[in-house]
Amino acid sequence: MPQAELLPGTLDLLILKAVSLGAQHGYGVLLRIEQITGGALTIEQGALYPALYRLEHQGLLDTHWGTSDNNRKAKFYSLTVAGRKRLETETHRWNLAALAINTALGVEEV
Repeated sequence: MPQAELLPGTLDLLILKAVSLGAQHGYGVLLRIEQITGGALTIEQGALYPALYRLEHQGLLDTHWGTSDNNRKAKFYSLTVAGRKRLETETHRWNLAALAINTALGVEEV
């Protein structure tokens, strides 16, 4: 699948969605985003970890230490109640904006 460009403001939404599917460590979040986008979006680690930190400090992600699939100590992220609410709100906003843009792009010259 061709690579898509990550639009400004969408990384947090994608992280919240990925984590909503089950707790993941940082690199697992990155892989899950690639998986759920069919490989169309690749997130750089340099962008992912600051975003995870920001979402944690906003109270949207909870963390705990665990063991990754390769037996390494890793910080796992899960959604808080506030994170689930933000995901719901941002998903609704994104869908409204996408619908409006798709509608505008579908208008033909008369």
